Parts: sequence; structure tokens; C-alpha cells
Amino acid sequence: MEEVAARSAVGKGATGETLTRFALRTDLSRPAGEVDLRLLAGAVRRAALGQRLRAWAPAAPLVTLIFVSFFVPILVLLSRAVYDPTIADSLPRTAIALRGWQAQGLPDDAAFVALTNDLRQDLAQDKIYEFAKSLNFRLPGARSHVLRTARLASNSTGVSKSALIAIDPIWGETATWAAIRGGLNPLTAYYLLNALDLRPTAGGIGFVPPDQAVYLRVFGRTFLIAAIVTLTTVVGAFPLAWLATNLPPRVASVLIILVLLPFWTSILVRTAAWTVVLQKFGLLNDLLLLLGLTHHRLDLMYSRAGLILTMADIQLPFTLLPIYSVLRGIPSSQMRAAYSLGARPFAAFRRVYLPQAMPGVLAGSLLTFILCLGYYITPALVGGPGDQLVGNFIADFLNVELNWHMAAALSFILLLLTLGLFAAFGRLIGSGRLRLM
Repeated sequence: MEEVAARSAVGKGATGETLTRFALRTDLSRPAGEVDLRLLAGAVRRAALGQRLRAWAPAAPLVTLIFVSFFVPILVLLSRAVYDPTIADSLPRTAIALRGWQAQGLPDDAAFVALTNDLRQDLAQDKIYEFAKSLNFRLPGARSHVLRTARLASNSTGVSKSALIAIDPIWGETATWAAIRGGLNPLTAYYLLNALDLRPTAGGIGFVPPDQAVYLRVFGRTFLIAAIVTLTTVVGAFPLAWLATNLPPRVASVLIILVLLPFWTSILVRTAAWTVVLQKFGLLNDLLLLLGLTHHRLDLMYSRAGLILTMADIQLPFTLLPIYSVLRGIPSSQMRAAYSLGARPFAAFRRVYLPQAMPGVLAGSLLTFILCLGYYITPALVGGPGDQLVGNFIADFLNVELNWHMAAALSFILLLLTLGLFAAFGRLIGSGRLRLM
């Protein structure tokens, strides 16, 4: 038994030092063959762990850099989707006064006094603008009322319910106090619900009115355009990849270089070039008239057709390269063998060639689809008002409205949908069939 255990340890990668420590820890007074295998297993696990740690040690600085510079900022941004302490930090006295209020009718006089004092303090500390912006998102139009009330309350001496309502009637509405009470908890699902066109109601959670529902349509539009662009690139990339695999090596190399050439130019420059091509008096309209495909000039700029054409051109290399890498590994003799056995060209392609090419097609399609979900430069320059994708709304919330919480909520939902799609795709197709290179 002792010899078998030692051989097993050596087979699992245990070093001589490990076996020596194991032998010292083993009770030598036991009869031969009664070796404690648990001690040996523990020694082997510790030795294997030490070897793995030593193997990963050179990569530790790079892993730390990636984690700090990539994952930490993403986690911080996504946390804003469920964490917003703005109203709670701005209204500490009001938060205490509203603890017993059940959102029925107006709160008592103490809440009005507390709110007046909080607004005065926020104005003095320049915190009133952040509070007004946060409340305005929960209660559209409230920003101007908050700023006006803060200025007038700071100049008045009266602190009472009637005095605050006299300054602005908005404070006499239950909806205003309900919006304030909803923002007093820093941990909130409000932004995530709003990103799905939902909102808290007296009976639970319900959809917003149809005239205010925006984001579900935007998500649907984003996935629809991504799917159309993916299908378009597959239709264009597969014949090109097949041609590259059947050309002489030197010609095929030139073709692949021409495909990769756009990578040397930024996406902004390529999109700007397409704005020239898609003009009503641009090159594409001139070509269509020359070929007789149309009898009048088309409005391709700021249209969905122009957006899909531009995105497909940009994404074509991402779809082509995985397909080309798979087609290059399919022996041409298989098709000749199928022909010799009596198969027709289409039947041989469908039953012999296409099943082997599917891993590359699936990988290229998935890669292109996921990349299309995050587009925002191309829709902003080429697409019309009805063609803006989720990325455009996220960028607008970050750069224009400065609403990081809503941007984080949209990003969080888009990330969940993308991961869910990837998981469903891998489960349906099988991750082993996906080949990116």
C-alpha cells in the first residue's frame, strides 16, 4: 500500500520534497501497508496549489492592472444603477420626518419644516442643483420648482406647511412627497424599472403610459438592427471566404489584406466616409442611376437602410475571419469525393461542406451581433431619429443629461441581455462548435 500511494503521488505531480514531508509525518510505528492516504492526498493538493501559484506569479501584475483599469470602473458604473444617495444626502431632516408617512395624503407639519430647513442648507452648500436634478427625473418638471422654492425659502422667515405651499403649490401635492420618499433609500430599483418602462405603483409595479414608453422599443430596435446587420455580413462574408480558400495562396493573401485594410482606419473615419457615399448626390446614388437600378435619387442618409449598409461594411471583417479560418481547414477532396459518389453540387454543399463550415459561421455571427449591440457612433452620424440604438441613449445620459444612474441601468440591462443571449446560444449550439480562429 505504501508503494502504491507513493507512485500515485508521483503520478499526480508531487515533488520529492513533498514525499519526504509526507514520509516524516507518517507514523513509522504502523505496520507496513497502513499508510494514511489522507495525509498523502493533502500533501499532493498543497504541492499542486504551490505549483499553480508559482506559474501564475509572472502574470500577477498584468492581471491586477486589467482588474483595476477595466473591471473596477465597470463595476463602479454598474453599481450606480441600484445606488443613488443624492436625495437621502440632501434631505437628512426630511428623511427622519417622513419615516412614519404611508404615502396617503400630505405629511404632517414637521415634514414641511424639515424640508424647508434642508432646502436652505442645500442652497448654502451648493447641493441644491444635484437634488433638483435627481428629483426632476422622478418627477418631471420639478427642477425649476425646487430651485425657486430654495431661493424664496432662504429669503423668508416663515417655516410652516402653509408658508411652503404658498411659495409653490407643488409641495401641496401627494405625488411630490411620494417622489421624495421614493428617493430617500439609497438602494433603489427605480432606474432599472424605468429602463424597462416600468414604475412603482400603489399596487406594485406597472408599465408607464404608452406615450412615455421608450426603452423597450429601443432595445427591440437595437436587437433587430443587429440581427439584420449580422445576416447581411454572413451573406457577404461566406462567398468571399470561400473564394479566398480556393484562390492561389499569394492571391488569397492579397484578398485577406484588403479585407483587413479597414482595421487600419478608425471607425469614426470610416463612418464619415460613408456619409459622403450615402449623400443624395453621392457616389452610391450615382452608381445606382448609372446601372439603371433606380430612376430617382434615394434618401440614404439618416435612414435605416443607410445605417444597416454602413454597419455591415464595418462589421464584415469580424464575420469573415472566423469563417475563413474554418473553411481553410476543410479538405477540398471531400467535395470531389461527394461528386464521385453521385451527389449533386447543392446536395454536396449542404450535407458535406456546410456542416463543417457552421462553427465559423456561428462564431462570426455571434461576434458581429454582440458588437452591433454596442454601436453608437455610426447611428449618431448615419441613422435618423428613429434609428438610435441603446448605445446612443447611454452616451446621451452620460455626456448630455449627466444622469449616470440611468446610463448604468441601461448598460446593466444590455449586459444581462448580451450574457443571456451568449449563454442560450452556447447551450443551444454547443460551445465546442464555436471557433473564432
